[in-house]
Amino acid sequence: MKIAIIAHDAKKELMVQFCIAYCGILSKHSICATSTTGSYISEATGLKIEKLLSGELGGEQQIASRISFDEIDILFYFRPTTPQNDLVSNKHYLVEQNLLRLCDVHNVLLATNIATAETIVTALERGDLDYREIINPRSEYNLRKKRE
Repeated sequence: MKIAIIAHDAKKELMVQFCIAYCGILSKHSICATSTTGSYISEATGLKIEKLLSGELGGEQQIASRISFDEIDILFYFRPTTPQNDLVSNKHYLVEQNLLRLCDVHNVLLATNIATAETIVTALERGDLDYREIINPRSEYNLRKKRE
């Protein structure tokens, strides 16, 4: 599975703790993350993470693009819980809403909090999400089937 990770500044520590707790499961999958979040997770866990741009420099848009091209199966997006009223936050709100909409359109599993993230990662370990390999046209499963 291909997993994308984004964490707001106020949620980075929680995301790192989550990844430490589930490092064994996450290590079996391909992970990308926004730059700072990816660096924190990689340093704390030793996980191999493809680091994209930082969120404010376009990392979230890079993940949105990958979702649009069916290159992401799961998005862990720990976002802020307190609304901000400044201009930057309003722009960020639009980026956030676009990410959430794309997950809906492309049937990407989405966790915006620790409870949902734990449910998804344990389902991943049990094999409950293997159906994603079959429905994703870019999956190794389907690419292998085309070659046969």
